Amino acid sequence: MARTMIRTNGYKYLVTTLLVGISLFPTLSMAKGESLTLMTWNLEWLTTNPSKKFPTSYRNKDDFSVLKKQFMETSPDILAFQEVDSVEAISRVVGSDYAIYLSDRSLPINEQHQFSGINQYTGFAVRRGHTVKDVADFPLSKGGRLRFASAIELTLKDGATIKLLSIHLKAGCSGKYTSHNSCKTLKQQGRVLNSWLKQLESSDESYVLLGDFNHNLAYSGDWLWTNLTKDLNAVPRLATKSTEAECKVRSNRNPNKTHQLDR
Repeated sequence: MARTMIRTNGYKYLVTTLLVGISLFPTLSMAKGESLTLMTWNLEWLTTNPSKKFPTSYRNKDDFSVLKKQFMETSPDILAFQEVDSVEAISRVVGSDYAIYLSDRSLPINEQHQFSGINQYTGFAVRRGHTVKDVADFPLSKGGRLRFASAIELTLKDGATIKLLSIHLKAGCSGKYTSHNSCKTLKQQGRVLNSWLKQLESSDESYVLLGDFNHNLAYSGDWLWTNLTKDLNAVPRLATKSTEAECKVRSNRNPNKTHQLDR
């Protein structure tokens, strides 16, 4: 479930999002006529080296062409991606006009956080011409091989900066909180993100948090949203709060059953 978090406060800014995002712009103002298009996309085991363990990882030339066509329909300035195994794989979707910032988890120094086969990395594809700084990524969970939060810093034409984070949170806890391990992991990830948000707020920085939250943040009184925004002076905006879901997913357990998430 992708989301975009945003808080607005006296700024002129155009943001187009797919999936989910959360953002805050306390003092940001865009130059006249300037706009920025953001997109977040979980590409589901995108790789050039498929594995029999994951049938959806097998994609032929036509599949990549369809993905690229879908991407170009939006043609964003910045794509926050999830479930991408390599720079080569995502480059086949976005093309050479985009610079790729793949998760630090893919680096040799973080081999202990990698699987021996396909990995699901987060990251960004940024249209060339934008001024971007590759900021250090950070893990959202202690130990293990769960995904890192990928971070970059965008500098606008007027010198203002925006911190962006691409995340892929734990699946298996899309609704109410239970004692299941998935919910416990998701709760811990929420705490880490809340600390990141509070740190940025304390220094009056603008941010956009995008990605696959695997959770319905738009539900009234949602526990994860409460955790994410705890003790923030300015509550960020959930960009997709009023966006109706149009996609249906076929059940893995029952092929005759489909699921449709609210938002």
